[in-house]
Amino acid sequence: MQESTVVTQRPASSSLYAVEMREIYKAWPGVVASDHVNLRVRKGEIHALVGENGAGKSTLMNILYGLVTPDSGEVLINDRVVHIAGPRDAIRLGIGMVHQHFMLIPPLTVAENIVLGNEPGGLVSGYQRRRANEEIKALSERYGLPIDPNVLVEKLSVGQQQRVEILKMLYRGADILVMDEPTGVLTPQETDDLFAVLRDLVKQGKTVIFITHKLREVLAVTDTITVLRRGKNVGELITRETNQREIARAMVGRDVLLRVEKEPARPGAVVVQVKNLQAQSDRDLAVLHGINFEVHAGEILGIAGVEGNGQTELVEVLAGMRKATGGQITLTEVKDGVAGPAKDITNIGASNARIAGVAHIPEDRRESGLVITESIVDNSILGRHHWREFSRNSIILRLKQIASWANKLITEFDVRTPSAVAAMRTLSGGNQQKLIIARELGSNPIFLIAAQPTRGVDIGAIEFIHRQLIAQRDAGKAVLLISAELDEIRSLSDRIAVMYEGQIVDIVSPEATEEELGCLMTGSSIVNEV
Repeated sequence: MQESTVVTQRPASSSLYAVEMREIYKAWPGVVASDHVNLRVRKGEIHALVGENGAGKSTLMNILYGLVTPDSGEVLINDRVVHIAGPRDAIRLGIGMVHQHFMLIPPLTVAENIVLGNEPGGLVSGYQRRRANEEIKALSERYGLPIDPNVLVEKLSVGQQQRVEILKMLYRGADILVMDEPTGVLTPQETDDLFAVLRDLVKQGKTVIFITHKLREVLAVTDTITVLRRGKNVGELITRETNQREIARAMVGRDVLLRVEKEPARPGAVVVQVKNLQAQSDRDLAVLHGINFEVHAGEILGIAGVEGNGQTELVEVLAGMRKATGGQITLTEVKDGVAGPAKDITNIGASNARIAGVAHIPEDRRESGLVITESIVDNSILGRHHWREFSRNSIILRLKQIASWANKLITEFDVRTPSAVAAMRTLSGGNQQKLIIARELGSNPIFLIAAQPTRGVDIGAIEFIHRQLIAQRDAGKAVLLISAELDEIRSLSDRIAVMYEGQIVDIVSPEATEEELGCLMTGSSIVNEV
């Protein structure tokens, strides 16, 4: 398909840019990450940097923050050419960065995390706790980021931890704030709060570079947009003059389906039945309080809820990764519309669950889905190395068959990599996710658990993943979808179960409004069951 052309819309000229990156080039063996990229960010604006996974966004920002050295090109801060050899140089220049995965130390307090490395007192008088707390309190009040400086970071919600990261930048005098996927783990309310904070920071003279895959957020909070595709700058857009479709076309190089197209579901027999399921948290506290639901062949049951209400523990119990303390899970294979005998799979363990026909797309691909230091080939059989197709007597690996399997997944699921033997860490997040999905679907499961399947991936990969989930449903599989994205839940699900405080409070139609779902998610009301 022929790629679309983006008409560059440049903002009105300014005598001063907070950031200019000119002709930035950076390559690694076999990969050109930044191909003579230009970026201009005006002082006092929120500037979106968008593109597919692997487009070069993180590389460009890592160069700006001194984590990566460019092969050529120059960086200007406030119209002055600078050399950024490391993060210390970036910080001295007023650049701060909040990474997608927070850089906080959970056992330390808020104040201790914020001042770490710049503690008041120093070697002569020692750490001055009271002074640190007073400075953090004053800073949080100044920028409208209320937080208790004495609370331990491990006690904070994800949204509050992000607030600590922002304060840490401001404490070091940052005027240019780089936000890398800042809403990836936030609830809708926390996202709205973050946007209000960013707008206030800009009013106070700060400049924000906002990296995201969520086009609705780009349109909601930014002023201008730079689009990268395959390491090149392909357009600069003025936010108020563009729309989701134009941005998506610029990112991917073709028209992208922004809504899920699917036929009505034809649900069959019950495949998964969960009765009175109970489980404990990692701190040995009750977290699942008698969960009940069914998933039919040929349907997607969505689980909606504010994160932290038991969804993670539910997935882990279903996948055999966490012990149930009560209740039962049964799995029934349905062939040609005929249901076989129900099997009790409660507490059979992850390996046996896979053998029984349970596939699991984990919510954290790095934590539970991949070994990023190992090759794509090795990751393609993760947890399945003892299967007959891949080994003799569960001891001797069938290397040719494994290589053939890995290459088949790479081809069929469009995993973009120079080689099947490349380490997983060399792939973009979207391509890492594609490999997980390829591996799980390639095992021809009876029951697919898809937990946050599109978290941190670009719009092209989201479209691909959604099609794969619908295809599984239409092939008669039972699919359980857990997502923090209400739009995703509503567009993919045939029924929606809402979780609140470790319970299913209602099961509703996907036609339920966002307001109705929001009430259920916060325990405010009940909608009639469907």
